[in-house]
Amino acid sequence: MSSVGQQTDEKENVIISAGDCSLTVLPRFGGKIASIKVGERELLQQPLAPIAPRTRTMGFDESDASGWDECLPSVAACGVEFASGQAQIPDHGDLWRVGWQPIETKDEGRGAISLRGKCFSLPLELERTIALQEAAGGWRLSLAYRLANLGSAPAPWSWAAHALFLAEAGDRIVLPETISTLRLEGSGGGLLGKNGDVVSWPLAKLASGGETDLSLALPPDSGVGDKLFAGPLGAKENWCELVRPSAGVKIRVGFDPSATPYLGLWICYGGWPEKDGLKQTCVALEPSTAPVDSLAETGPWSRQLAPGKQFNWAMQVEIDPL
Repeated sequence: MSSVGQQTDEKENVIISAGDCSLTVLPRFGGKIASIKVGERELLQQPLAPIAPRTRTMGFDESDASGWDECLPSVAACGVEFASGQAQIPDHGDLWRVGWQPIETKDEGRGAISLRGKCFSLPLELERTIALQEAAGGWRLSLAYRLANLGSAPAPWSWAAHALFLAEAGDRIVLPETISTLRLEGSGGGLLGKNGDVVSWPLAKLASGGETDLSLALPPDSGVGDKLFAGPLGAKENWCELVRPSAGVKIRVGFDPSATPYLGLWICYGGWPEKDGLKQTCVALEPSTAPVDSLAETGPWSRQLAPGKQFNWAMQVEIDPL
């Protein structure tokens, strides 16, 4: 049985629960999914700094850099042409910086929550409904998205789920067997090469010689911080997994490649933020609409949404005991 609870405090937590699994959402802070727990075991990267109000220009590394945010209309900061002039999109987009508003639905109080967030750099609005259910001895998290253009001119956009799952040494990333190469977006210290390089999966050559198994999670002091993309993906390449023997669970992310044909991987074992202080130790499994972080980098993946139009897509997360 699923349920939704409201905790009235400075963070305005909304807690969804189904059996031993619970999920905490923070509408005030970008609709962030701040926690996914199985029992007392946390599955998401926890805050590197206190969760606090954000500005429209701060870098993501100035924030808590935790949990699950939605990156829209770009992951990387950039400028793009728009009808009213060049739109300046900040780091990791608009939506993690703004408060989201609740939407009443027929599933209210039955393990689901719907929220709406408005961009400020472009006239875009994203609705997201989250539902949590017990399923076959584990749990299923379903997310349905609806993007709308509220303006009077076509708006460019790209989206990526920014789900930072905790990872410990010995955990493993699993991709469909048909995926043998990835595009490198960036690599801390240039360990894997430079932006745009093609990297073999799972065994990749290091720029300095030798090779590394990208599928195997490393200790938190490894200094690794790599962003890679797979795709465009076919109909059967619609999933990825993080197998966590250390936590006793397998996390499987499913998506529709006809709507979100790329998969981003953020693999970080102490390699980011680059400044002094706490570091991320996580693997982000990121269904995406583009194989690049910047909306300003155009290609056959580039998208525009006509005024008054909407675009819908969905993704799922299955959490199963090992």
